[in-house]
Amino acid sequence: MAGVTDRPFRLLCRKLGVGMAVSEMVSSNSLLWGSAKTLRRADHEGEQEPRSVQIVGTDPARMAEAARINVERGAQIIDINMGCPAKKVCNVMAGSALMRDQPLVRQILEAVVKGAGAPVTLKIRTGWDRQNKNGPLIARIAEDCGIQALAVHGRTRADMFAGDAEYETIAAIKAAVKIPVIANGDISTPEKAVEVLKQSGADGLMVGRAAQGNPWIFREILHFMATGERLAPPPVEEVRDTLIEHLQNLYAFYGDTLGVRVARKHISWYSKGLRGGAVFRNEINKVETRDEQLNMIRTFFDTVAGNATGTTLGIAA
Repeated sequence: MAGVTDRPFRLLCRKLGVGMAVSEMVSSNSLLWGSAKTLRRADHEGEQEPRSVQIVGTDPARMAEAARINVERGAQIIDINMGCPAKKVCNVMAGSALMRDQPLVRQILEAVVKGAGAPVTLKIRTGWDRQNKNGPLIARIAEDCGIQALAVHGRTRADMFAGDAEYETIAAIKAAVKIPVIANGDISTPEKAVEVLKQSGADGLMVGRAAQGNPWIFREILHFMATGERLAPPPVEEVRDTLIEHLQNLYAFYGDTLGVRVARKHISWYSKGLRGGAVFRNEINKVETRDEQLNMIRTFFDTVAGNATGTTLGIAA
């Protein structure tokens, strides 16, 4: 979720019920600690506690130092990424590539736990590939090193995001350790959330891509778990107002020029499936100012609201 879970997005998700929103992935490379991009990624000003920063890297000493520096800057939890399948990360043997090197995993975890000065959590996948689902072994190493909680994406690194997530290995990981285990992968509806908890036996859930353009998924899951009933989708007016508020926070966070560009992907996600959405996205991606973006959004969503039957979104066939 690098490039997505910035501070404006995290604040929105917390507002809609999520218990904790972890920062974008921050490299442990010391050359990046002072960059504006890295500082933005670890910016938690105004956020509710707990504040968690995710770090990635391969050198135990640098990872420990990155953890310490982030704690000094306000992080209350350090999350280690050993789950990212992206080629640019795995090509330098970071992210989920580390699952192939269990001794190095132990060295990194021991160094970060010792040097962080705050609780440390870990994100992994079920294994390197389907023939090497070593998630339970990595989980036991993590627990032995003092990791406080473990998030598991239900695919191997080789799977990337293809196919369906599987939860049997997450269940095996949960059975292998006593620390909390959080299930992740393909949790896109309230019903699926309940199903994943049942199948995996996990202590909690992590939602990623399903929240892009749909931050209401968190309150919908919570409502369904509490009542067994589906919460009605947000009215189109709420979608419009939430998107506008989100964009205004992006402009304030990034500045107008970069904020307009960052906003484009969010606008695309919010408008996906709406009648006339494809034409709208094609046109709004051409504008370069915040006022143009906001005016086009108001016009588009007001049009959708006028064409919708009832109070919820007008969905294209």
